[in-house]
Amino acid sequence: MINVKRSDKGECGTPFVVVNVDDVGMCHGANQAYLELRRLGAVDSGSVMVPCPWFLEIAEAGALEPDLHLGIHLTLTSEKRHYRWRPLTRATAASGLIDSNGFMWASVAELRRNAHPDAVEAEMRAQIETFLAAGLTPSHVDGHMGGVFSPEFVDRYVSLSLEFELPTLFPATIAAYGPKHNLGAVDQDCYASAAERLVNAGEVLATKALETPWHRNEPAPERYQNLFNQVEPGLNFVCLHANAPGEIKAIEPDSAQIRIDEYEVLKDPSFRTWADRLPVRRGSLREAKASSR
Repeated sequence: MINVKRSDKGECGTPFVVVNVDDVGMCHGANQAYLELRRLGAVDSGSVMVPCPWFLEIAEAGALEPDLHLGIHLTLTSEKRHYRWRPLTRATAASGLIDSNGFMWASVAELRRNAHPDAVEAEMRAQIETFLAAGLTPSHVDGHMGGVFSPEFVDRYVSLSLEFELPTLFPATIAAYGPKHNLGAVDQDCYASAAERLVNAGEVLATKALETPWHRNEPAPERYQNLFNQVEPGLNFVCLHANAPGEIKAIEPDSAQIRIDEYEVLKDPSFRTWADRLPVRRGSLREAKASSR
């Protein structure tokens, strides 16, 4: 049984924290790490990359085990050097979704420069429909590398989220979104109407979206205690990237050990005991939305 911490009625200021693992489905090690961590109760949900080679493995597990709390990690970029993926829509060069080799662009900047919003919307729709066709009930929707928060595409992201009635990760301000560095220069005004539509539909905007510390400057437990201590009142979505040892070292040699460190810390009993004592509520984004009513 996985425990979800709840507050008493009087604790209206208690932060709600979603400890989420991104990039599930990207490779076997990502799936392996997520399944172990979720079954331990160390994390609350996982964001699945539908176009990636190991989607079928995690989809099979999720269809059998609804408490895995899998969400849709809408994927518009393919950033690895030798391990790449293509759009589900079999997009042509005219769509602007693909590079000269037929793979998704390696960066959000290239995506923003080239992709047609209609093609982006079609690809996001295909990923949502593929996820649902696998027999999965999404705990939430968000975006890989923050591509969905590109000003050119954010309204399409919100429209699809509302159409499919998906609990939606959306930051209250773009400055509060940890992966914003992928977007380049953006203006908060670009997000006002999209945020208003979500709030009017009953969605909860994230006070903070924290991200994996992509360095090894301190011991791993200290890195993650510092990260969790940045939680503030309101909804906090923690975008982690845990991965079990294995093929990730070939896929992403420069930062593989950071992902492995994260996996090891999150499953460590002493760290889990420390995290469980934090004065927060925990659960999936769907549970956060339900608790706000």
